[in-house]
Amino acid sequence: MNLQNQDIKIGKTIDELVEGETFSLSETIKNREILLYLGLTNDDNPLYSQYDYVKELGLTKPVVPTALIFGIITSTINKHLPGPGSHVVNVNLNLIEKIFRNDLLSFNFEIIKIDTNKDFVTINIEIVRNDERIADAIVLVQPPLKDQNVPTTSTSSEDLNG
Repeated sequence: MNLQNQDIKIGKTIDELVEGETFSLSETIKNREILLYLGLTNDDNPLYSQYDYVKELGLTKPVVPTALIFGIITSTINKHLPGPGSHVVNVNLNLIEKIFRNDLLSFNFEIIKIDTNKDFVTINIEIVRNDERIADAIVLVQPPLKDQNVPTTSTSSEDLNG
């Protein structure tokens, strides 16, 4: 691995991962995150923001956009398990119950399969609210490669614009 800057962190390579390895975190999705999502995506679904609308549907508060749940999952994979340099290639997300703003959620990640021939790991994620499973996901991830060249931390506008 060619590290030009020793401050750059690389996640675990496929040889460093173990089936059964876990990582957990708790998150509360607040109004701020929902408003940022709505502003960035121009998504105007009233299910995510309007209390009067959701009350007409028999709900007590707006629903969290699915993309935010997906974002927490991929961000956790990219930060923690396997970590920086990981690439999510497939996600199967199953929402069993609606997730509402200000719900305290526990995300439990577990590596359930390692395929060293194809350099992929399969991660199972269980999402829990008040000790009840409300969602789950299966994610196929390519961990950082052993010989991956890591760029320096300096970024030019050309790097950002492609």
